[in-house]
Amino acid sequence: MRQFVAIMLSLSLAGCVAPVVQSPQEATRPAQPSQAAQELAPTQAARNFVTAVSGVEPVAERICRERTRGINCDFQIAIDDRQGQAPNAFQTVDDYGRPILAFNLALIANAQNVDELAFVMGHEAAHHIAGHIPQQQQSATEGALLAGLLVAVGGGGEAAVQKAQQIGASVGARRYSKGFELEADALGAEITERAGFDALRGAAFFDRLPDPGDAFLGSHPPNAARRATVTKAVAALR
Repeated sequence: MRQFVAIMLSLSLAGCVAPVVQSPQEATRPAQPSQAAQELAPTQAARNFVTAVSGVEPVAERICRERTRGINCDFQIAIDDRQGQAPNAFQTVDDYGRPILAFNLALIANAQNVDELAFVMGHEAAHHIAGHIPQQQQSATEGALLAGLLVAVGGGGEAAVQKAQQIGASVGARRYSKGFELEADALGAEITERAGFDALRGAAFFDRLPDPGDAFLGSHPPNAARRATVTKAVAALR
């Protein structure tokens, strides 16, 4: 069921996919685009966004219901209308487990065509379908417990244990983040294609983002790996 909500985002669980020990603003904001993109006229950008939502949302909900059990597949589309933000989109859930796909105005304006918006939307929906947030929470919890225990056994005080738990949670949350992103890229490409959009054209959005490379414990994989994942997924579908 389509529903648009303009929100000021202060959600505790956010991500593409965000470590739970960071705020949504810290963890989900991508770097500034490496290549300047000419923003579309507001009316065209809005039209593209509505078109993408109309096509992607029902397909994402159908795939969610087909491939999951016991989770809410009624996606809600949210718009962060704050000004001066870097392009950003993420997936989270509300207090009732309903999945939210959130996009800020900068991302909507930065997307060069409807395929890019559709692909980003499919990618974020894929995080929910694949259950990445609960998996990441579990990994973060395990990391925090292990790190805190090691420091406590070593004689560390309460402050040292808390600091170790914070670091352990961050490391644990990032443990599978690159794999989650690639998995969301593949399923997101499928959602995009089945919704009638071009996932290869949509994935060009990556070309305007700085390449994160293959940094140790980085949250996102190299752009080349993401491109290859989308290409493989699309080839299998076509």
